[in-house]
Amino acid sequence: RLDANHISSVPPSCFSGLYSLRHLWLDDNALTEIPVQAFRSLSALQAMTLALNKIQHIPDYAFRNLSSLVVLDLNYNNLDEFPTAIRTLSNLKELGFHSNNIKSIPEKAFVGNPSLITMSLNGASQITEFPDLTGTASLESLTLTGAQISSLPQTVCDQLPNLQVLDLSYNLLEDLPSFSVCRKLQKIDLRHNEMCEIRANTFQQLFSLRSLNLAWNKIAIIHPNAFSTLPSLRKLDLSSNRLSSFPVTGLHGLTHLKLTGNHALQSLISSENFPELKVIEMPYAYQCCAFGVCENVYKISNQWNKGDNSSADDLHKKDAGMFQVQDERDLEDFLLDFEEDLKALHSVQCSPSPGPFKLCEYLFGSWLIRIGVWTIAVLALTCNALVTSTVFRAPLYISSVKLLIGLIAVVNMLTGVSSAVLAGVDAFTFGSFAQHGAWWEQGVGCQVVGFLSIFASESSVFLLTLAALERGSSVKCSAKFETKTPFSSLKAIVALCAMLAATIAAVPLLGGSEYSASPLCLPLPFGEPSATGYMVALVLLNSLCFLVMTIAYTKLYCNLEKGDLENIWDCSMVKHIALLLFTNCILYCPVAFLSFSSLLNLTFISPEVIKFILLVIVPLPACLNPLLYILFNPHFKEDLGSLGKQTHFWTRSKHTSLMSINSDDVEKQSCDSTQALVTFTSASRAYDLPSNSGSPPAYPMTESCHLSSVAFVPCL
Repeated sequence: RLDANHISSVPPSCFSGLYSLRHLWLDDNALTEIPVQAFRSLSALQAMTLALNKIQHIPDYAFRNLSSLVVLDLNYNNLDEFPTAIRTLSNLKELGFHSNNIKSIPEKAFVGNPSLITMSLNGASQITEFPDLTGTASLESLTLTGAQISSLPQTVCDQLPNLQVLDLSYNLLEDLPSFSVCRKLQKIDLRHNEMCEIRANTFQQLFSLRSLNLAWNKIAIIHPNAFSTLPSLRKLDLSSNRLSSFPVTGLHGLTHLKLTGNHALQSLISSENFPELKVIEMPYAYQCCAFGVCENVYKISNQWNKGDNSSADDLHKKDAGMFQVQDERDLEDFLLDFEEDLKALHSVQCSPSPGPFKLCEYLFGSWLIRIGVWTIAVLALTCNALVTSTVFRAPLYISSVKLLIGLIAVVNMLTGVSSAVLAGVDAFTFGSFAQHGAWWEQGVGCQVVGFLSIFASESSVFLLTLAALERGSSVKCSAKFETKTPFSSLKAIVALCAMLAATIAAVPLLGGSEYSASPLCLPLPFGEPSATGYMVALVLLNSLCFLVMTIAYTKLYCNLEKGDLENIWDCSMVKHIALLLFTNCILYCPVAFLSFSSLLNLTFISPEVIKFILLVIVPLPACLNPLLYILFNPHFKEDLGSLGKQTHFWTRSKHTSLMSINSDDVEKQSCDSTQALVTFTSASRAYDLPSNSGSPPAYPMTESCHLSSVAFVPCL
């Protein structure tokens, strides 16, 4: 052995007298040329390694006297041309010359190597054509990877009738010929190519084929009978392709199957087609349900629970041998079923396996979550619709705070829509969610639901923050008789809040579609670092908003004198915003705790609790906010009564439009309606009019003149 000695040259007489030398290691040195003179006396040499040198050229006569050479290793050199000197090596069986700079292989380069069995050419990135392998009928293993080969000759198997291993990975193959003539093929590796289709005759009648790797291609179509004549096939890798369907004909003998990465393949595959399967990788966890993973776990768990629930008396009777014959039979049946379930559980290793967030039968899992989501959806839609209609359709002028209350109701209604969609999906797929899970998770509907949920949640927080700041500013300015912020400025700020919320909700769509991480269509606070970081960032942002709201109201409380304080806290809108602030802040605490727990890798929170927080606690403000307004704010009753009278007036006008009405009656009717709509706080509404508004208010301006001598603070 002369390897790893920094040898740069070999003297001509270095090996003289070593006529029986059979193995020579000259690898990992600094040779720049073949020591031809030194090899003349090595006629018995059988294996020679010249790898990891700096050889650039090999003369045609370099191996003339090495007639017994069987193994030649020229890997990791600087060869620019194929060494035609190997033609003189008639007994050569194994040739390695990968990781060189060879650009092409000349025709009939291997005609002098009829005994060649193994050939390895890796990393020849400049080779664009498949080499001429004439004269290599004995070749059993061919490795030609990392090249630029785009096609194979149709007669490739005619030259290689004894080929058993074919590795053409990391090329640019777009089309494949028929390999049916290579009947001895046992392993084919064609991963990382550009193939789009597998025809029926491509792998026809390869009865000895045991392993087929077609991963990382662009395969979208596979003929239904493409694998029908492969009885010995045990391993099939089709991962990271573009399959939307998978043919199962002829694959009953498979033990390993990889289909992961085929995102368009969303249908379930029956386990009955693969009786020998041991390991399978699917695109989605739901597809593992067909292999009994989920059901066996649940069944075993239930059986163990039944055993744990047995009473102490039964255990005593069992120890005393007092069980009846029927009970003994039941126990034997249970043990047999349990053993069969264990075998079934461990017979197939399917990944990704179903879990608490990817269930086989139901989207929600527990009835508590299901009832909670339905309740939130119904209340959020009905109550927010009622608040929105009373705020925006009331005939009175809409003040700044009422506008914000109405907008909060609108975005809360969007939360109700997303919860209703999830509830509908759960009802539609009840008991068979595995059949629709992948379709729902990767569909546009899930993306829309996730976007609406985050957008509505963030918009609600931003608008509530704006309402708190507006109340503080409004009361302060009113107490000092200053001009409030123009109405147009408030609308601009509202638009800015909506844009910010939309941007935040669009981040998961732009950064890898984290909404599809689970069928709940929400970024989960664990798993991928990006999802965890996103949730923590949301919690920090919303916590900042709640802090600003708290400071604003605390400052409002501290800056007011005692007499003014009583008047202020009698005002319904100020109290309503304070109530919303308190309620939303309390309900946001579990979400913040959950996000920071995932950041700190605290795993004591059960998956059911996490699902309950995400599906019930997070959208809960969407139904509590309108309920608080409906139940405790007197302005709702005023607006509802005004809306009812306005609707009654419109109905009477419609019925009387075809008959003549005396002008005095019309004037009296209009006056009555106006008087019904004007309340004690109309003066403050006149105060709330935007300064640049050109349209008159909907009630008489003279109402604003009837002010008492007591200082009045507008509350709307």
